[in-house]
Order: sequence, then C-alpha cells, then structure tokens
Amino acid sequence: MSTNFQSNYLPYSQTRKFTKIILDYIAGSRDLKDFYEHEVGIEGIKTSVEARKKFNTNRKLLTQQLLLQYKNMDDSDLVKANIHALSGENAFTICTAHQPNIFTGHLYFIYKIIHAIKLADNLKRQFSEYNFVPVFFMGSEDADLEELNHVIIDGKKYEWHPKQTGAVGRMKVDDNLLQLIAEMEGRLSVEKYGKEIIDVLKKSFQKNYSIEQSTFLFVHHLFKKYGLIIFLPDNPEFKKEMLSVFEEDIFENTPSKIVHTALEKLSLQYNVQAHPREINLFYLKDNIRNRIMHINDRFVVQDTKIIFTKDELKDELKNYPERFSPNVILRGLMQEMILPNIVFIGGGGEIAYWLELKGLFHYYKVPFPLLIIRNSFLIIEKKYQQLIEKLHLIGADLFKGEETLINEIVARHTHHRLQLDEEKFQIQQAYFSIKKLVKEIDATLEQHAEALETQTIKKLSETEKKMLRAEKRKFLDIKNQLSKVLSVLFPENNLQERTENFMLFYSKWGNDFFEMLYKNSLMLEQEFCVIEEASPNPSEGWE
Repeated sequence: MSTNFQSNYLPYSQTRKFTKIILDYIAGSRDLKDFYEHEVGIEGIKTSVEARKKFNTNRKLLTQQLLLQYKNMDDSDLVKANIHALSGENAFTICTAHQPNIFTGHLYFIYKIIHAIKLADNLKRQFSEYNFVPVFFMGSEDADLEELNHVIIDGKKYEWHPKQTGAVGRMKVDDNLLQLIAEMEGRLSVEKYGKEIIDVLKKSFQKNYSIEQSTFLFVHHLFKKYGLIIFLPDNPEFKKEMLSVFEEDIFENTPSKIVHTALEKLSLQYNVQAHPREINLFYLKDNIRNRIMHINDRFVVQDTKIIFTKDELKDELKNYPERFSPNVILRGLMQEMILPNIVFIGGGGEIAYWLELKGLFHYYKVPFPLLIIRNSFLIIEKKYQQLIEKLHLIGADLFKGEETLINEIVARHTHHRLQLDEEKFQIQQAYFSIKKLVKEIDATLEQHAEALETQTIKKLSETEKKMLRAEKRKFLDIKNQLSKVLSVLFPENNLQERTENFMLFYSKWGNDFFEMLYKNSLMLEQEFCVIEEASPNPSEGWE
C-alpha cells in the first residue's frame, strides 16, 4: 500500500454540523422514543429481524424482477448470487437510498452505500444462520433537477442544463452532459487513476441512455465486487404491490392524516423535515411528474390539462400503476413493502423524515426498519495535513471555526500575555473595598460604585480584544494558510461530504479510496470519522 491513512472518531455533536433531532436520536433522547421502533445496536438488529420474519414479503416477485433487471449484465455473478439468496426466508436486506444525482453527486452518496455493504458483511459474520444483502434503492423518479444536475470537483461546479422535464431518471444523456464529462476529464486525467474513472464514466453515460440506466451502470461497476444490489422502483410490477396504499392515499387521504398526527407531536420539540400533502402521489408519464390534486369533484394533474373523474382515476391506477409515483411520505413504505429489509441507512435529513412515518407503517402493518445515521467522513489530504500538524492542531479542532482556531493559535504561540485576568481581579478587589466604604457613608453610593466597576471591567475586556487583534496581525500568514485549508475542507462552511464529488479522490488513490472508506466505516457506533493521509510507510499497512 503506497498511501497510509490514519483515522480518529468524534461525536457528531462536536462537529456542530448536525440538527438537534439527529443529535437527540443518536443520544437516545426520551423525546424521540415514540417515533422509532428499534434501538441502534445488536439488540435492535435482532428485534428488527424478528419483526420482518412475520411479514409476508413477495420474495418471488422481488427476485424475478431483479434478475430481469440484471439479465444482460455479464459481470455480476456475486450480485446475482445475492438476488437468488433473497428468495430464501433467512435473507434480509440492509438498504440505503438516494436520487440519481449525475455522476453520483456528493461524497455522501458513496459513503452511505459503503456503510450498507460494511454492515451487511459484519452481520453475516455475527449471525451465521442468516444472510444479509446490501441494497441501494435509487429514487430515479425524483424531478428536482436543480438538486441533481451538478457535481463539484476540486471546488469547480459542473452543471447540466437539459431542455428535458419530468423525472430525472427518465431523462436522456445528451451532448451537453457528454461535454461535462469531457471537461471533467481535463481535471481528473492528470491524476494516477483519473483515466480509469473517466473510462467507467464514459461507458456508463452514453448518448440517449436514461439517467437511471447510466447511474445504474456506473454504481454497478463501482460496487459489483461487493455484491451490491441496485433496486430500481420505477417498475410497474413493484407498483402493483402498492395499489391498495395508492388508492387509499388518493381517495381517503389516510397517509396524510396519520403523518400529520406525528408531526403535531414532533413539532413541539423539533423543526419537522417533511410535510405530507393531501395526496402524496405524482402523476408520472412521458415528460411530466406532477402532483395529483383533488379539486371539487375532479382530480387534476397540476400544471397540465390532465383531469380525471374518480372512476377514471381508479381505472388509470389499476391499468397503469407505473404512472403513479410516491413522494417522500410513501416512498419508504414502498421500499419496505417490497424488500425484506431490516435496516435503513440515511443521512440526517432522511432519518428526520423517517421519524415521522412510524404510525404509517403501523397502520399498514409493515415492519418499521432500524434507522441508522449514515457514516460521515472528513478526508484530509497530506498537503493540508502537514500544515495542520505544523499548527499543532488535530482533526477535531477544525470544526471549531476559523475565528476560534486563529485565536487559539495566537494564544498558544504569542510571547505576550493577552488576558488581563490578574488586573481585573485586582480591580474587583479594589472596588469591593470601595463599595464597602461608600455603603457606610451612604447606601445609595454603592450602586454608583458598582456601575463604575462594570464600566472599568468592560473597558478592560475591550482592551483585551484590541491586544488580540494587534497580535493576530503578526500571524497574518498563518491565518491565510488556515483560511485556505478550511475553505477546502469545509467549502462554503459546509461539510466536505455535502459538496465535493468522490471522483477526485478516486482519481488520486484508485480503489484504495473505497477500501480505505470500507476499513474505517463504522456500523452501529454512530460517530464522525476524520481520515488523514499520512506519509508513505508501506511497512505499517492500514492505520
């Protein structure tokens, strides 16, 4: 191994980048106990498995459709073995999900998949009587193009502007998207493994392929050796399984009523993530994916001229289930009705809205999975790590923010005393005597003395700030270097994983990048991982 990586872990709360609801979920807060089913841990795995055993999953349909999906894939023996395994009652899935962001979008797309793979592998060893299969559920019906149409590589944004509309997964690769690949090639090909990842990209994203198909091919190539199954829900056979739920949502609005009840309770403590609509389905056809709305006695597809009577819509649902697309409120229910799933791994936003859904699952008697916050990483390349070490900082320090860090660095390295604590104490002692003296003369003078003391201490505090600012000017070079590092590691003051794409790291380290993430992926521990690229030392192996 030509590159070593050192890792350390810290509580999510220490990063200052996660919401209260997620921090409370990780901490096991009482305020959330009613909103999830299983504790995060081995006991939670066991209870989730037992609950899933009691549910009649249509394994025959699942395996048939997955085998059809992979029938022309000649390089997927391990994946197909996992598909066949799912026909057995002792096999369960570990699922994560995401929309088909072009070229996988942000780093966390990769992190959540590797988390699912690592957990499935580990559970196989712990529970030999069962099989566990990692699954990536692709939300290819999402129509939010602005969220899915770009990647950022080395700080540069590559953005796709198609003239197509509707579900992004059904859009076609066009010349503009191919031009983006050519532009990225200029940056990535100078790295050791850049040509390798660009070649995979070009094979996967070919003109007139759908974005769903291209993303499927790309993710499959990256993770086929781990046996990852990619689940494509834009399938009429899968949606037939949801007909009763879809019908109740459209004509009785039951899911909306159930989730609203949960929201009323959650909103007492937290900012809620997702709000149900009266109807939680979109009409999906050709180049549209628009809301279905009940207006007077008709059902209208928003921003179109498509209108149904109640009977007409019932017939449409029965004859063309593929034309109905669930929103975030129903998507998870569809996932859990079709997959024999025991764990869902998601980001903070995803877990927040899953916490709204437990009542919905209970109503439909579908097992509610164990919810796990996906792994998070901060990757620090050697060129930045060297400066961090020079400043005597550690990975956890970086989350304090630039102003706090530079103040600490100045305080640590200055030759001057920048705090007037001793002087403040002396003044407070002096005013103590003054207040005692004046009180004996006239009690009303004590308040005047207290005001003078407050003013004096305040002026000394202002003097301290001026002393610090003056001293910081001597550290301007260090401040500039620190600013540069933090702007790379926390672009736009956000986490690296929520901004950068994985391909730059892959182009530098090749598959070692995935192996490093796999090695350092936690399973049930729920901590943030900082990974530092260390100086080459082949004899030490993985850190």
